[in-house]
Order: sequence, then structure tokens, then C-alpha cells
Amino acid sequence: MAVDQRPLAIAVMGPTASGKTATAIALAQQLDGEIVSVDSALVYRGLDIGSAKPDAAERAQAPHHLLDVRDPWQTYSAAEFASDAARAVRDIIARGRMPILAGGTGLYFRALLQGLSPMPEADPAVRAQIAAEAAEQGWAAMHAQLAGIDPAAANRIHATDPQRIQRALEVHRLTGTPISEWQKLPGVDRLPVRVLKLILAPRERTVLHQRIETRFDAMLDHGFLDEVRALRALPAMAEVAAPLDLPAVRAVGYRQAWEYLDGQGTAEAFRERGIQATRQLAKRQLTWLRGELDARWFDPHLDRASLADAVSTFVAR
Repeated sequence: MAVDQRPLAIAVMGPTASGKTATAIALAQQLDGEIVSVDSALVYRGLDIGSAKPDAAERAQAPHHLLDVRDPWQTYSAAEFASDAARAVRDIIARGRMPILAGGTGLYFRALLQGLSPMPEADPAVRAQIAAEAAEQGWAAMHAQLAGIDPAAANRIHATDPQRIQRALEVHRLTGTPISEWQKLPGVDRLPVRVLKLILAPRERTVLHQRIETRFDAMLDHGFLDEVRALRALPAMAEVAAPLDLPAVRAVGYRQAWEYLDGQGTAEAFRERGIQATRQLAKRQLTWLRGELDARWFDPHLDRASLADAVSTFVAR
């Protein structure tokens, strides 16, 4: 039997607030590794407190990559992430170190480890047409339009996710084929590494919910609303016609904070909406993670010994 000679990498996956950052840092220190963030909020500059981005002390414990690579008024696609992350992984391996892929954005993991299905490039004219229709009809109507042509995509894409609604409609208008059919095609340009996938998730959902609530309150205590006020005050953000459509502002917690600062609801109602939105994100992440059939699940607090054994066995092969 041929021996798999591909370089090793470890993926630390899991829902938000499950302890991925601490585990990734510990593994990086143990294995002489470097961390590649797989998180669609951490790529944005200025989204620090509300995204639970590793702080200076945490970054000093292990090198981190793909943090702060875009301004909050910019976009960043899964294809761009896959290209940047693959380059970072190859550079880490070239230095003789272990890549630790850590985050909770499933699309980013899929793009990096499996490759993206071939789809048409973005078309500015078609995108502008869709944006104009949305400005007139609203994104809920555009989501309903998507449901008529691609029910599978509409079921997967939330009605408040204009970026993905726009892309799904764009692909269909350019090709006549639903994006869900494109996504069934085999991916290309897979990353040539052998990966141990570790999923961190408390066994009891109530434990995760409590961690989410505790962390959200800690974010508020550390100035989360002041952070969002600073984002709103940026001149480039002020020039954006629909800031709530920006991927950065749609990040969990930020949208609710933005709406609160726009005058919607009380402080307590904002807190409840933020916590609930974070719990809903965790639920979506767990649903996606259950499809990772080659991953191993661990409770980050109860299964530390078995997690360590899994890592040791993988590295020793």
C-alpha cells in the first residue's frame, strides 16, 4: 500500500464560542504551527471586539494569517479566500511548520479543502441590474424570485443575505442553470494536504448557549458598541448607500448593533437580538458540520485527553 506523503494540516472547526481560538493556539505551540483563520468576519479591519478576533496577546502566542485583509466597506469572496489561504498554507509548509486551519465559516473550509465548483465569473452589468431591482423591490422579493427558479438555493440562502442572493440570481441569468446545480459539480484545485478535522462542540446545547450569552455580554463590556460607532464614522462607510448590505456589517452582532444605533429598539432588545442571532449562527454551523463525515467531534472541556490522543496519533503516522 502506498504511503500518503502529503504534508499534514489540522483543521479546528466548530460553532461560534466553542473554544476554537484557544485550541488552535495550543496546537500551534505544541506542533510548531501557524494559524490560518477560516472566518469570514475576521478578514475585516475594525471588526475586532464583536468578531472575537484574536487580540495582540493571543497573536503573540502563535503566528496568525488572514486577519485584517479587507476594509469593512469591501467584499471578499470564497474564491479569494481559497487563493490567499492556499498560499499561506504552502508558505507555512515551506517553512517546515504545521498549518492550523481554525474557524467556523463552512464555505471557506469547503473552498480551501475541496475546491470550488466551476462557475461563471462575476458580470458587473448583471450585478448592477440585480442591485437596481433590489433597490426598487427589496431583497425579500429577490429572494422570492430565487425561490421560483432555484428552490434548493433559496432554502439554503437566508432572505437577509443579499450578497448570496445576488450571486445565485447572477449565475442563473448568465447560464440558465441554477447555482445549486453548479455546486454539485466536482471541485477543482483542492489543497494538496492531509487534514485532521477536529470539531469542537459542547455535548449539551445549553452549555453552548450560555457561552454565547456570556461572551456577548463580555463584548458589550469591552466596548462593542463604541467599535460599531467608530465603523459608522469612517468616511468610506458614510459613502456606502446601503451599509447593511455589506458583508462586514451583516456579520453576526454587527447588524443588530448597527440597527440599534440607527434607533431601532432598546439596549436590552438589542442585546437579546444579538444573542439570538449568534445562537442561530451556531445552529447553522452545527448543521453544516454534521455533513463533515470525515471529522471527529470533541467536547472542548470534557474530551481534552481524547483530543490530544487524536492529534498525537495523526502527527505520528
